[in-house]
Amino acid sequence: MIMRPGQQLLLPANPLFVWGSLMLALMLNMAQNMGLWGRAPWMPDLLAVVLVFWTVHQPLRVGVGAAFAFGLMMDVHQTSLLGQHALAYTALSFLAIAIHRRLLWFSVPSQAIQVLPIFAAAHAIELVIRLISGGIFPGLGVFLAPLIEAVIWPLVSVLLLAPQRRAPNPDANRPL
Repeated sequence: MIMRPGQQLLLPANPLFVWGSLMLALMLNMAQNMGLWGRAPWMPDLLAVVLVFWTVHQPLRVGVGAAFAFGLMMDVHQTSLLGQHALAYTALSFLAIAIHRRLLWFSVPSQAIQVLPIFAAAHAIELVIRLISGGIFPGLGVFLAPLIEAVIWPLVSVLLLAPQRRAPNPDANRPL
């Protein structure tokens, strides 16, 4: 694979770390929904951010099937229409897989701009399903959630790539 100039060579991702971070994001999402603000429409979906991150960086390990399973877990937790989050996360994962090769060529702040429409599409799918099933419009704050998710994308990228970074240990006899 051709790497862009200045990009650091990463170690392979540990599968336990990948799935552990997804489970932690699921637990944080659940705790956030039960917290002070409840299910406020402007709250970012941390599981969606981590799911997109691993779908982009590890598309053979985390894909549409995992997104569907995590979506069903969120549907059961929030007692929402069964399949609402599952469909949104599945579309989110599909769109992330569709752009993952192109996305990796951008810097992390530029990636945040690239994933913003994907997060907006996932929230739009959830909103449309909620409205079709007879729910009420949650307010204009729902348009803030994808923006917050795009803003926290660089932080999530730095945190989740940290275990894969090589130590800056230059050696004249080692080519990598």
